[in-house]
Formats: sequence, C-alpha cells, structure tokens
Amino acid sequence: MGKPDLDVIGMTTSINLDAYLERIHWSGATSPTFETLAGLLGAHMRHIPFENLDVLLGRGVRLDLASVQDKLVRARRGGYCFEHGTLFAAVLEKLRFEPVRHTARVVIVVPRTESPRTHMILTLTLGKRTFVLDPGFGTLAPRVPVPLEEGVEVGMDHEKHWMTREGNFWTLRTRADDKVVDCWVSPFDRDNLIDFELGNHYTSTHPGSTFVNRIMLRALTDDGRVGVMNRDVTIRRKGERESIQLADRKALRALLARHFGFDLPEIEQLRVPSIPEWQ
Repeated sequence: MGKPDLDVIGMTTSINLDAYLERIHWSGATSPTFETLAGLLGAHMRHIPFENLDVLLGRGVRLDLASVQDKLVRARRGGYCFEHGTLFAAVLEKLRFEPVRHTARVVIVVPRTESPRTHMILTLTLGKRTFVLDPGFGTLAPRVPVPLEEGVEVGMDHEKHWMTREGNFWTLRTRADDKVVDCWVSPFDRDNLIDFELGNHYTSTHPGSTFVNRIMLRALTDDGRVGVMNRDVTIRRKGERESIQLADRKALRALLARHFGFDLPEIEQLRVPSIPEWQ
C-alpha cells in the first residue's frame, strides 16, 4: 500500500485527479515528463484564475487540500499563490512527479531586505535540469516552467521570464511595458509546510498586507488576459489593450461572471480599504 496524500495541516486527504483534470480541460498525457508538466501548468493557469476575493470578504484562506479542492476545483473559483501551489503540488505528486515547495519574497515594490516570505513557488527536477513552477503569481506569473539556470529566457507569446543569481539568492525576472521587472527572490530552501501557513496568515489578515487592502485579479482567456487592480480593468486581446474602470460592485460581479467563470453575489457587499466609496 502506498503512502496516503497529506494535506498542509497533516490530515489525510486524497486529490481527486479526475475532477482536477476536468477543471483544467486537460485530456493529454499524465506521464511524468516535461511535456506533461508544461501542458498541465499552462492548462491550470488558463482555467483557474488568480483572485483574492475571500480575503476581502473576511472569509480567510484555508490551505488544507480538502478546502483548496472545494474552492478551486468544485466551486470553480480562483485563488492566490498558496492555494494554487498547494493544489498543483498535490496533483504533480499524484502523477509521480517530485515537486519541492519553497517560499519567496516579492520584490516588485520593496527590496528583499524589507519583504516577508509571503509567496509560494515550486521546483521540480527532470533529468539533469530543475524547473521553477509559479502558477499563483498573478499578472506577472510565467505560464511555462522556467529553468533554474542563469539567464535562460523562456515564455509564451510576448511574455518572457528568466532566473538570475546573486550569491545564494535567485530572482525571477520578466519584462513589463519594455522594462525589466524583478518579481521575487528565493534561496530555494526546502521549506516546511507550516511556513506556508504562517505566510498565508500574514497575507490574508495583516492590515499592512496588499491582499487585505486591494482587489487583485487575473484571468487568462483564449485570446489574451484580463487583469483587475481595484477598479481598474485591463483587457488584452490579440495584442490590443483596453482599459476600463468599474463603476460599482455590480459591475465587478458581472466582470467575474463574464471573464472569470464564476458568480459571487456577496461581491455586491464587498468592502475594499483602498476604495473609500466601497466602504
């Protein structure tokens, strides 16, 4: 008898692989190869959006595998890095891959010395190469496995990502609006499961956390993507960019149904600290 799957808080939980594969519309191979890995990552990100709405609704975010499956798979919702990472790691393990879980410090706005470990990423070694997997980073997330090698660019469409190294720290970099952006930094320690619980608690409850103060959403579409920061919406289709502003919470609810694949009536009572009129 094999080992049971373990969720983040140590309770025995199994991943419903069939339900997950249906959720991400995957009917391809499931053998532990690079082609499978890249295909699953792309399908996961295409069909499971990035969103922090439960934080803003005061529900909190649970990381046990049962709760993550209930939300992202059965309820067809999205989530943020800890939820995406927990779910994707469990799927990979079920398929006989051996992912390693890591924390990282987001450095888009503040330097590494001022950033807490509030991001979850995975690495996975196949043959002689190790790849970084980051399904839950939102707008700047790479949609393909990124080689853990200095300066090797990979990407999809116009998106490019690569890793750089300074001493013991690796940085994920990308380009946004023709500028190089440092996304996050990690020494790639093999972190304990409790480390993600601590990071998740800070991210979802601390008054200084960006996730507690702002709406942050991203959904990929067949011809582009939709990003939301508070009331500002950016829609990209086939290289064209459209910017609109949400008039009210009803408009946000309609946007979720149209582009994110779920309806959430509670959105009409959403309170967002950085949007005074939504208090």
